[in-house]
This record gives sequence, C-alpha cells and structure tokens, in this order.
Amino acid sequence: MISVIIPTYKSPEYLDLCLQSAIEGQQNKNQIIVVVDGFYDINKEVLIKWKDHIDVLDLHENSGLCRATNLGVYSARYDKILIVNDDNVFPRFWDSTLMDIWEDGAVISPNQVEPYPSMFPQFIIENLGTTPAEFDLEKFWLFDYHYASGDKQEECGSTLPIFMKKIDYIRLGGWDENYDLGMVADWDFFLKCQLSGLKMIRTWNCHFYHFASASTNGEKRQQAEFIGHKYAEYKWGTNIKHNPKNNVKYI
Repeated sequence: MISVIIPTYKSPEYLDLCLQSAIEGQQNKNQIIVVVDGFYDINKEVLIKWKDHIDVLDLHENSGLCRATNLGVYSARYDKILIVNDDNVFPRFWDSTLMDIWEDGAVISPNQVEPYPSMFPQFIIENLGTTPAEFDLEKFWLFDYHYASGDKQEECGSTLPIFMKKIDYIRLGGWDENYDLGMVADWDFFLKCQLSGLKMIRTWNCHFYHFASASTNGEKRQQAEFIGHKYAEYKWGTNIKHNPKNNVKYI
C-alpha cells in the first residue's frame, strides 16, 4: 500500500481532477492525504466530494508548500510514499504499476506528459489540455497506455512526482522549509538524495500528466525562484547546478 501526499493551495478545479484520477485509477485502496495549505473554504466542495476516499490535513493557514509536504509525509500510514502536485493527473493503475518496479534505496520518478516544451528532455510534450475543463481523463489514460514501457528505466530521475520510502525522506530532512513558495526546494532535496547514495530512477512504465505549475505561474513565481537560488547559494556555498542530460544536481 502507498501513502499519497497531495499539498494543495487554492486550485480546486485542478485538485478535483487530480483526486478523481488518483481514486478511480487505483487498484488498491491506498491512503490519499490532501494537505490543505490554507484556504480551506475554497477547496471545501472538492474535499467533501471525495471525503470517503481521502484523509484531509487542514493547516488552517498558509504555511508554504515545503511545510505542507513535510507534514503530509509525517502523517503517512505506509512506508512507501508518493508525493504529487495538485496539478498532476494520475495514470490508470498507477499504484500496481509503481509497486511492480519498487526498489529499496531509490527515488522513483514516473515520467511526465506536459502541454508545453520542457527543460526536461525526458518528458513527453503533448497538449491534452491546459485546463481541467478541457481535459479528457479517458483520453489521457489511453495515451499513457500507448506510451507506457514497462521495461524502460534510467538513472535520470529528479523530478516530481516522487515515489520513495518514508524513512528515507525523513532521514534527509524532507523539503527545506526556508525556500519561498517551494521554488528550488526540489533541486535541494534531490541533491541531498544523491549525496546520500539513493538511486534517482526515472520509469516510463507509466506517465503523470502535468499542467505545468498552474498555481504558481507569473512574476511571483520568477521572484520566488530567484530568492530560492540565492538561499541555495547561501546554504551550499554555491549555486545548485543541473545537468539536463541526466537531471543530476551538483554543486
């Protein structure tokens, strides 16, 4: 069984689709934790809609993506955790598919499909919808089935979603809560994973759709990313660098 952690802010239409795909696409009854990072009333209708299938962790006030994710992981009942953004869509049979390729000592990143060109060359670029209203879940599930390759995996992970052991996440300290809006916190975490000796695996046996940071676009995101890189430089003594060929993070 898997504990899924989905931090959410104020994008109920994305959360609704995310939960629908997670719940209707699973083969087992996994734990699905929705961490409401403030703005409960905005998300209330969606949370009530899926209340019989999810655990809700209400933070009551906006505490930031990193803290929300960490608290969600601490609440996980199972030793295997899957951290997913609320603007992701799950593939059909995601749980059994991921369990089939589980590996101790690894951080597994299922590949992603995005509507726009990406900095990650491993992603599949296919516009299946830029908003939940125009997205066809069944069409995506057929798309994933067509592109899924159960025997293809490489050590070029280091992108969300991530599937790993809860204890490994906790040993590494999880997301560093000092990163503004969570920008660069993922690079920081993946760097810690690599330095600790965990394998950073990408699998093509299933794909998650990603609407590409729907809730943090624009000038605010750019400013937070700039601040994040400055904090990383302060923390590590230099900038965290990224190798686009294998997604390795290094300093």
